[in-house]
Amino acid sequence: MTDKHLASCSLTRRRFLTASTSLAAVGMAGSMMPMGATRAFAAGEQKIQSGSHWGVFNMTVKDGLAVKIEPWEKDPHPTHQLPGVLDSMYSASRIKYPMVRRSYLENGPKAERDSRGASDFVRVSWDKALDLVANEIKRVQDESGPSAVFAGSYGWKSPGKFHNCRTLVARTMNVLGGYVSGTGDYSTGAAQVIMPHVVGGLEVYSQQTSWPVLIDNTDTLVFWAADPMKTCQIDWLIPDHGVYDYLKAYKATGKKVICIDPFHTETAKTMDAEWLAPKPQTDVAMMLGIAHTLYSEGLHDEDFLSTYTYGFDKFLPYLTGDADGTPKDAEWASKICGIPADKIKELAKLFAGGTTMLASGWSIQRMQYGEQAHWMLVTLAAMLGQIGTPGGGFGLSYHYCSGGTPTANGVSLPGIGDGKQSSENKPEWLASSGASSIPVARVVDMLENPRGEFDFNGTRATYPDIKLVYWVGGNPFAHHQDRNRMVKAWKKVETFIVHEAQWTATARQADIVLPATTSYERNDMEQIGSYSNQGIVAMKKIVDPIGEARSDFDIFSAICAKLGKEAEFTENKSEMDWLKSLYETASSTAGTKGIDFPSFDDFWEAGSVLYEVPQANKEFVRFAEFRDDPLLNPLGTPTGLIEIYSKAIERMSYDDCPPHPTWMPARELTGVESTKYPLHVNASHPDARLHSQLCGTELRKTYAIDGREPCVIHPDDAAKRGISDGDLVRVFNDRGQILTGARVSDDTAPGVLRVSEGGWYDPADPLKEGSLDAYGDVNVLTFDVGTSKLAQGNCGHSAAADVEKFTGTPPAVNVFTAPAAAE
Repeated sequence: MTDKHLASCSLTRRRFLTASTSLAAVGMAGSMMPMGATRAFAAGEQKIQSGSHWGVFNMTVKDGLAVKIEPWEKDPHPTHQLPGVLDSMYSASRIKYPMVRRSYLENGPKAERDSRGASDFVRVSWDKALDLVANEIKRVQDESGPSAVFAGSYGWKSPGKFHNCRTLVARTMNVLGGYVSGTGDYSTGAAQVIMPHVVGGLEVYSQQTSWPVLIDNTDTLVFWAADPMKTCQIDWLIPDHGVYDYLKAYKATGKKVICIDPFHTETAKTMDAEWLAPKPQTDVAMMLGIAHTLYSEGLHDEDFLSTYTYGFDKFLPYLTGDADGTPKDAEWASKICGIPADKIKELAKLFAGGTTMLASGWSIQRMQYGEQAHWMLVTLAAMLGQIGTPGGGFGLSYHYCSGGTPTANGVSLPGIGDGKQSSENKPEWLASSGASSIPVARVVDMLENPRGEFDFNGTRATYPDIKLVYWVGGNPFAHHQDRNRMVKAWKKVETFIVHEAQWTATARQADIVLPATTSYERNDMEQIGSYSNQGIVAMKKIVDPIGEARSDFDIFSAICAKLGKEAEFTENKSEMDWLKSLYETASSTAGTKGIDFPSFDDFWEAGSVLYEVPQANKEFVRFAEFRDDPLLNPLGTPTGLIEIYSKAIERMSYDDCPPHPTWMPARELTGVESTKYPLHVNASHPDARLHSQLCGTELRKTYAIDGREPCVIHPDDAAKRGISDGDLVRVFNDRGQILTGARVSDDTAPGVLRVSEGGWYDPADPLKEGSLDAYGDVNVLTFDVGTSKLAQGNCGHSAAADVEKFTGTPPAVNVFTAPAAAE
């Protein structure tokens, strides 16, 4: 991280004037502010501490305007994305007023839908907007019941235990009669379903063997499709950024690091790692080649396999080829994945010759048959026999939220409830709190096939017939696949309501848009570190709401009031009442842990509470108890063991998910005759935003090429097409086309284009199907099928395309400024 990246950010004069105008409008239109709202800040300058997905920070506020952001002095590795946090409040893409699509305002749910995303919006009063929303919820509930309402809140929203829009929309819909929800997530859709069959738990969100243990004991550290240097900048809660010092410490040992990825990642460069670039979507074949070498050369651990696993004997005939006549040896694997057979054999010997940690990312399961990748990774680790030993085995979260950073001895903050008595002990994004649910990534299937049947993890269910979609805290028109198909399917929805702070593509597709506050315009609190639980930070309100924005809690309170349910929703508590109540609930558990917990008032004044890390947690080894005694500490599988072969999956008889790890080529695997397009599209996480968050800020200027999303292309592929660095290029396939800026670099493997996900969708002609996307939303190119009938996860890393130099006049990028009527 350079000094430039750590520098604080000051507002430009243009943005300062724009923001000043916005705030002046708030002051002039006090009657449009939420009832009970007050001017929180007097004249003068002050520094306010708060938190975000990017870390704890200090914001300088001058005369009610945020003018400067600086990282928290206790943050060991501040992210370079903080300037975008500041600009997100004042950017040109900010939504300031309630807006309704003109056709919908005139005709209600009978309005034409073809102009969604293109038609103009009309500014309305809050009272008018709330009436429209409340009346539409009541109409759909009365006419079609709760199964006709889909309440979506998928996305990273903003942190905070009270202003949790996922929970708040669920609470609202439960209070008002029920709804359909989505279960699972796009990040780990395949892994979180297959892993309970294999190791008895989700695993993808479990704490990892601690970094101090890895530093002391691991001989070979393998990052398989994982880039923690990039992805650990952010956290589902408030990041502690603790992983970076551990990465530095591991590098200082001089021990072996290998990065297996089609892109030369920041982690590979920082760690001076050996870089291996298998052909995308062939990781399972490569793992099988390593496994075959382990077995054929007697390097596998027979004692571990017989004691701690079930079904290796049933998997073995497939591995050796006795079952199908095809040995999955290194030569076979090499022809598929492109890694030389000698290197595959060398890896097998290296992994078996010392303590090896296989640290996998999640991208390898976000593709067709993605369930197989992590199942095979666990099988490979089981053959090495090191699971449950200090520094050995596998880990699925080292790249996520600083996984492996030792956990402090602290308390956990509860959050506001969803209004439904539920026995589910699941994270908020996994719990099905609605009256019914679908796999979250199958939302377009649901809209296309009302009352159609679908398979999921051994069950067969029926899609509901959705009339109303209510979306809060997410950007589905960024994270979902096959954008043109999605746009078409969304036209079947009678009414689409969105809460947003920015004019994202999702907001532009809506019928009713309600302006939501950012987390910097309200009070909340959150934990620091999803894994470290380092402490609690007060997320203090920094500025008054911009324009007429309201918090989701205030919006839902008003809607419930319109329908006579306000008291049930609010429980007659204000924002600060809720925060004190939640804090005191956490405080009541502090004594049992021997923690001296301050009063709420003292905590709020200090701004944070930090915890100590016990020595035992620095020595944590995942699966150690299971390894010590598998009978007393069984896994949650039917056998209590690691299941290399699953009888449960066998009984499901799915043709796309066999009962043991299996190589199955994806339908768009480049270089094979059946695939039309020659280049694989690597839709990786972006370097300078959180998915689509902060794309609508001035931070974009640090990476955009000629105002477009970058497309990294290998020099050989560029030369074949006459493409030079900085050119505008069209990336295309049969599903769509996007305009991007070329960055020619050997950081990407030959045959692989890298276009990061999260770019805002901006069709040049929204009324024309398949129109060129002017900015560069990679999900215009990806295909939308379930990973398999087992998990129905998304396939965001499965796409083939081609690229050509763009000629002619490029269309303007319009998505980063508000529609004319909304300025």
